[in-house]
Amino acid sequence: MKKFIQLLFVITSFTVSQSLAQTLLTQVKPFKSKTWGYANIKGEMVIPAQFEKCYKFTGDGYATIYDTKNRQYYFINSKGEKLNTEISSFKLRDGFGFDVSAFNSGVVPVKIGEKWGYLSVTGKVIVQAKYDEASDFNGGYGVVRSGINYTVLSTKGEEFFISVPGVTDVKPFTENMAPYRAADKKMGFIGIDGKIAIPAQFESVGYFTNGLAWAKTTDNKLGYINPKGEWVIKPNFEAAKNFDAESGLARIKNGDKWAYVNKSGEITYVGITDTYGDFSEGLAEGKSNGKTGFYGPNGQWVIQPQFDGSRDFKNGYAAAKQGDRWGMIDKSGKWVIQPVYDGIKDMELIK
Repeated sequence: MKKFIQLLFVITSFTVSQSLAQTLLTQVKPFKSKTWGYANIKGEMVIPAQFEKCYKFTGDGYATIYDTKNRQYYFINSKGEKLNTEISSFKLRDGFGFDVSAFNSGVVPVKIGEKWGYLSVTGKVIVQAKYDEASDFNGGYGVVRSGINYTVLSTKGEEFFISVPGVTDVKPFTENMAPYRAADKKMGFIGIDGKIAIPAQFESVGYFTNGLAWAKTTDNKLGYINPKGEWVIKPNFEAAKNFDAESGLARIKNGDKWAYVNKSGEITYVGITDTYGDFSEGLAEGKSNGKTGFYGPNGQWVIQPQFDGSRDFKNGYAAAKQGDRWGMIDKSGKWVIQPVYDGIKDMELIK
């Protein structure tokens, strides 16, 4: 841990210097290409399409790349330059290729041999590989496991042992709260100090987003709780998703119908769409007559259904499909990147 503390100043200085320049980049797969690269908001290729497997940039300024030939991960910056790391062989947390770990809060969990540690944006191993598990950092906090013991680590160099009897699993932090599972399989939340913030009393829970988390009762009903574990929205739903900060709405299933609920518990039904998406940055994806568009919190189309596919809005833009080609639209539905690509992902804000 001493090495972890010593490198904090280096990471902080690096992050500050990087934050002076920000840009937007997205992963793109050119027409008839077998490889991916990165384009800016103008649609200009800033990193050539050369990767069979590559992942999004994070705010820390790096994207994760997988070298399929050598079966090894590495990282590149927004200029396409490879990060020099003091270790050449390591593994990352990989959710079947869809959810690969990346730098967050200046560090990324890496598996060296059979143990987990953390690599910093400086390319140094900041926490030695000695743990059986290590979560991604979020908001400056991560969780590690040694045997049956869990510990919270912070980028300030702090360690908080989780002295909760019978803990069988601890998930990553969001908004300073980490879901945990007790011996009786009930779930609650751990705080950043390693202590119980909300006792394990739920069948399952989601992550805290925008101040609320969904939770499921023993009779399989879902509602929303605050960081004190109090019901803000009573558990009356068959399904529940995360709240969107801009619209103030979350998608829920009320009986056999999908609808949206606000933080006061008021339910809104949308009758113009055949499918129901989650609100993201104030807009939700819907479909009418086989075409995709986006509607607002009032249940009216903001972007008329006209696309053959789309992704949620992120950083003010959404990937959209016209025919069999993908491009990028803004919140007025205007093309900012023409639909010329075989594939395109979310627009990421990087430093």
